[in-house]
Amino acid sequence: MVKAVVGANWGDEGKGKITDMMAEKADIIVRFQGGANAGHTIVNNYGKFALHTLPSGVFYGHTTNVIGNGVALNIPVLFNEIQSVVDRDVPMPRILVSDRAQIVMPYHILFDQYEEERLGGKSFGSTKSGIAPFYSDKFAKIGFQVSELFDEELLQEKVQRICELKNVLLEHLYHKPGIAPADLLETLHGYRDMVAPYVGDVAAFLDQALKEGKTVLLEGQLGTLKDPDHGIYPMVTSSSTLAAYGAIGAGLPPYEIREIITVCKAYSSAVGAGAFVSEIFGEEANELRTRGGDGGEFGATTGRPRRMGWFDCVASRYGCRLQGTTDVAFTVLDVLGYLEEIPVCVGYEIDGQVTTDFPVTAKLEKAKPVLEKLPGWNCDIRGIRKYEELPENCRRYVEFIEERIGYPITMVSNGPGREDIIYRESPLKK
Repeated sequence: MVKAVVGANWGDEGKGKITDMMAEKADIIVRFQGGANAGHTIVNNYGKFALHTLPSGVFYGHTTNVIGNGVALNIPVLFNEIQSVVDRDVPMPRILVSDRAQIVMPYHILFDQYEEERLGGKSFGSTKSGIAPFYSDKFAKIGFQVSELFDEELLQEKVQRICELKNVLLEHLYHKPGIAPADLLETLHGYRDMVAPYVGDVAAFLDQALKEGKTVLLEGQLGTLKDPDHGIYPMVTSSSTLAAYGAIGAGLPPYEIREIITVCKAYSSAVGAGAFVSEIFGEEANELRTRGGDGGEFGATTGRPRRMGWFDCVASRYGCRLQGTTDVAFTVLDVLGYLEEIPVCVGYEIDGQVTTDFPVTAKLEKAKPVLEKLPGWNCDIRGIRKYEELPENCRRYVEFIEERIGYPITMVSNGPGREDIIYRESPLKK
């Protein structure tokens, strides 16, 4: 059986915690898209970790952790991440890297930086991890696949050809030093040695695992609103953030994905530029940012302060619909315990008309939030394990959100740890 854990919104919804929690009952965890541009924060018995490439199942000895073909693979980041986990007394995880995964090259990171510099005030707020240049090369068919590292003749020829192409851009567009083919070849030899112990045929491995009745968990990065087709274009990432892409990015038949757990925050946050209808500012935003997450709302990769906002029912319903949600995991509910009342965005006003449908970017830029205020519960809810024991106003908040988004909230997270989870029977599942 295949399950997917994905995000409904802008990313940073708490997918890492939910994946880590669900990995206890999974055999295989697969990263199927994205790269080291996003981070999953996990708190468990070993401590607090920010993972960027490794799947969130690496803390369980019984799991195999897979880097799928759809991932933008930064090999040094992966290698260093493995080492950093082991250095903190985590047993060496079982890792399998797809021989069809493509490699983030050093020049991808440089091109990302140079393009943001060139764009200046019109930049996209990139994490400068090389993701957009990587995927551009992949679809232009000039990327390096992991399997190519082990074919020296092919590698030498390709390095020469790629350097000629990239040096034209470096010299004439960015006015930067060129790439020496010998240096790039040496770098790739180092990458080959790092990744060699982990490389295999992931699609064949997963096919056999499913025939043996094993449970596979697909771990998504970012959220629906960052999808290049269905998100807030062009302020999106460069690979599909939807559960459906899990079949492609892992090498699975699409019909094998039976459960899709979509993660929603109890409030909203976003990193980078772009429309954010329910956004709040000033002291109001700063207090929520400081109290939020598991140590403040700051990017796990960049450390940048996240933009803050109230829960957005319009965006979340859209995000859940595009994911094909079977269950919603509702996270960081405990953070809101300080508020006397809690605004919720229930609609968008665009050109004098109120809509509950998520619009295209040009209309989204004009949207103003329609807010409804709910009473807060004004207390700490950490440590509660039964839904019925939550304060009445807290339950009302969850149920109000569920009704507005139209998807069953079956998990409620009330703290950063694995054990801080409440399972709930939703009327929408009956």
